[in-house]
Amino acid sequence: MTDRYANFAQSGPGRFLVRRLGLPDPPRLRRRDDGEPAISGPVRMGGAGRLVEPVGKLVESLGAAGPSDARPAGLLFDATNLPDCTSLRALYDFFHPVIRSLAPNGRVVVFGTPPDVCASPRESTAQRALEGFTRSLAKEVGRGSTVQLVYVSPGGEDALESTLRFLLSGRSAYVSGQVIRVGPANLQLPASWDQPMDGKVAIVTGAARGIGEAIAAVLAREGAHVVCVDVPSAGDALSTVANDLKGTALQLDITADDAPSRLADFITTRHVHADVFVHNAGVTRDKTLGRMTEDQWDTVLEVNLASQERINDVLVEQNLLGGSGRIVTVSSVSGIAGNRGQTNYATSKAGVIGLVEAMAPTLAAHGMTINAVAPGFIETKMTAAMPMMIREAGRRMNSLSQGGLPIDVAETIAWLAHPASGGVTGNVVRVCGQSLLGA
Repeated sequence: MTDRYANFAQSGPGRFLVRRLGLPDPPRLRRRDDGEPAISGPVRMGGAGRLVEPVGKLVESLGAAGPSDARPAGLLFDATNLPDCTSLRALYDFFHPVIRSLAPNGRVVVFGTPPDVCASPRESTAQRALEGFTRSLAKEVGRGSTVQLVYVSPGGEDALESTLRFLLSGRSAYVSGQVIRVGPANLQLPASWDQPMDGKVAIVTGAARGIGEAIAAVLAREGAHVVCVDVPSAGDALSTVANDLKGTALQLDITADDAPSRLADFITTRHVHADVFVHNAGVTRDKTLGRMTEDQWDTVLEVNLASQERINDVLVEQNLLGGSGRIVTVSSVSGIAGNRGQTNYATSKAGVIGLVEAMAPTLAAHGMTINAVAPGFIETKMTAAMPMMIREAGRRMNSLSQGGLPIDVAETIAWLAHPASGGVTGNVVRVCGQSLLGA
């Protein structure tokens, strides 16, 4: 659905009124465009930690360049070596002179050391403080710019490339104020960064429409053969999506008792193993708890959570994802902040987060990863049907003052599913424009 207010605010007369009246000012976001570089201008780096050299080499390889007096398109700061709270002054010293010159749709990334692996309580304190700094700065930069904190465990220095490429590019347009953890990994660098999933098999549930369709399309763009899964009642739409992507359609009710075994048979018969499994299928049955029926509760928990557990059990027990598989599941900001009338939905989506956190260590021991994305207000047919005032509140209550697009969720999932993202596991990444709910 068209965001008429955003279109007006981005026009000449609209910009005048927005600034004059202090109204929400949704910027025009820079999203991925074919052939564009990962970052479209010069990058400045500060700090003096253990990532200065590897990150510097990565930025150089991405071709970030521009006139020396040009406004920076990216600001990176290596805070991995800050030993105590007094050393946090280095953040002010680097960012204060340059932050106001950051170009529109700029990218800011601060690198830290995970507080739980620090050598002393004071070092841990300083590293944890970085979260407050980056989340606050993300609410200040404006003009479509984003700010992220990336905690890099010792040994994870060489596993950063896929994450840095994502965060610096237009693919992360609706991701801001996030904390991402990267650890050591056996790297699988792709032959081509343009099609990193060439030869891979990706399975996407709920692929017939909306966000699921966008996920399938992006994974296909990245080179994967996509198996599009949805319920039989969506068979026509599912076939259209699969045919357009030169993928495969699989009609399956994931809540059926035999769904895990049917999936297993399909994978082993048609592909030997899959490389990526995306749990996107989900439903809502919104009612306040006192008015909610048993069926409304049970259906949401079954589709959104219990079916994922059963499918994951089969994927792992039968080694259907090979030795470096990726599981990505779709949670929601409702699972983090809660939402009136969504006790069933929020319970299921919080459970998805618990599932990721619980499975990550076990899967990591086998070279596999599991992560979740948590979308906020995304422009879909479902949100278009909301009452106008609720829809407008959802759009404006984030640091970017607008709703996201299905492609924003899909791009984030493609990063987490990337062969070179082996060091990224156990993360829950919000795709919400830094929603003010639960922030």
